Amino acid sequence: MITVSRWRIILVVLATLYGIFFTLPNVLPKDVRDSLPGFMPKQTLNLGLDLQGGSYLLYEVDTAALRNEQLTNLVEDARTALRGGQIDFTGLGVVDGAVNVRINDATKVEQAAKLLREGVGGQMATGARNVIVTTQADQRIRIAFVPQAMDAQAVSAVKQSIEVIRRRIDELGTKEPDIRQQGTNRISIAAPGESDPKKLQDIVGQTAKLTFQMVDETADVAQALQGRVPPGSVVLEGSEPGAPPLVIKRRALVTGEMLTDAQAGFDQQTGQAVVNFRFNGAGARRFADATTQNVGKRFAIILDNKYISAPSINEPITGGSGRISGNFTAESANNLAILLRAGALPAPLTIQEQQTVSAELGADAIRAGAISLIIGGIAIIVFIILAYGLFGVFAALALVVNVLLILGIMSMTQATLTFPGIAGLILTLAVAIDANVLIYERVRDEAHAGRTPIMALEHGYSRALVSILDANITSAISAIIMFQFGSGPIRGFAWTLLIGVVTSVFTAVVITQVLIGWWFRATKPKSLPIE
Repeated sequence: MITVSRWRIILVVLATLYGIFFTLPNVLPKDVRDSLPGFMPKQTLNLGLDLQGGSYLLYEVDTAALRNEQLTNLVEDARTALRGGQIDFTGLGVVDGAVNVRINDATKVEQAAKLLREGVGGQMATGARNVIVTTQADQRIRIAFVPQAMDAQAVSAVKQSIEVIRRRIDELGTKEPDIRQQGTNRISIAAPGESDPKKLQDIVGQTAKLTFQMVDETADVAQALQGRVPPGSVVLEGSEPGAPPLVIKRRALVTGEMLTDAQAGFDQQTGQAVVNFRFNGAGARRFADATTQNVGKRFAIILDNKYISAPSINEPITGGSGRISGNFTAESANNLAILLRAGALPAPLTIQEQQTVSAELGADAIRAGAISLIIGGIAIIVFIILAYGLFGVFAALALVVNVLLILGIMSMTQATLTFPGIAGLILTLAVAIDANVLIYERVRDEAHAGRTPIMALEHGYSRALVSILDANITSAISAIIMFQFGSGPIRGFAWTLLIGVVTSVFTAVVITQVLIGWWFRATKPKSLPIE
């Protein structure tokens, strides 16, 4: 094994150059990095929240509100289906977590049940219906969601919320946010470099559910405020202070999911900030049909159950685009445009925890981490040289290449370095030296057993390799488990440790073999310096 084969030399040289090549941008000033040729790497390590400073938020997805919304939609679907079948009914509403309705004509109960089975709800991924329609006493019909359907909707809501949050934060320009699910219905957000948690909350926490719905012109607002709301309508407050409440029909003409773009702008006549939007093909057709059929009536633009404005339809709007106006500032109009482009959250989010790490604290953490890394590295190098002399120097050189490889890989993959990640880096150095200790002690034992230097080296490396692989495979498995199931800081530690396990085996075995092989070929010693 102690041979200086060409492929090993090439591999060591390429690995060393790779480490230098991709680590170099981390020590260069930004203006120097920007002036590098195009083929040179410019990526630097991404610093985590604890090193760079930023904001941390923990949200909980309100699955109860999601369930209530689904039941409300189910009520409206049932109303539409029964009216379409010309079946008279009373008492349509939600009772004990399900939709209940009484059919006035006893002879039409089965017909109504059939209409509801075909006209409400949808299908689950398994192909089965997501609602169960049952007939009950006193000509009543009960419509309930299948428990598995509600569970699936809750899981889907969390996953969809994560994607919506990610798009919103990306729009803000925040670099490498760490957004992940915690438990069944919680989402943690770590945004390095974002020092204003209030701004982050305004963008992340707003549901941003946009709908266009008709104003119920026949309803009496005063009576509706007293609780006498017409069926199929709801009373909504305005988003602006002092705006009078309006009675709005529940059925949405068009929803925000049909938007293809939203951009902040200014009204050329008034100079006020507005949000310009554009529908997709289906949304444009539905909006054109709705405005054509309701010329002279008002429709409301509703955001998160509050109407922004309620203009009259003077003529059909067939262009597939429009604008939202109100008392917007340039910033609030831009924020609304971001929300609309990213899409609405499927369920409201409630803030559970908030933390802010200042840039000064992050700088202190970087300084402390760098000092601990330097001290740990020097201590390890001093120990290995004092213990093994020249072979210790070879191990120290391999250790330097190991650090370059770790930093180079993390820079190239744009992995995020956290303070626990620095701890993982220090632990990796110790593990790497431990591999050399195993090899050298085994070589020493073989030499003491009377073997020649070349045989002692051969047997030492080959027999120590099994122990080294066992130890590092165990560490790799632990790192993978921590990375898979851990949160942000734990994942940072695990990722650094996992990279270090791979590079440590390579540097401790291959690089030291090449260096010792060169030395052995050049000096042809009669004894080893570690005997």
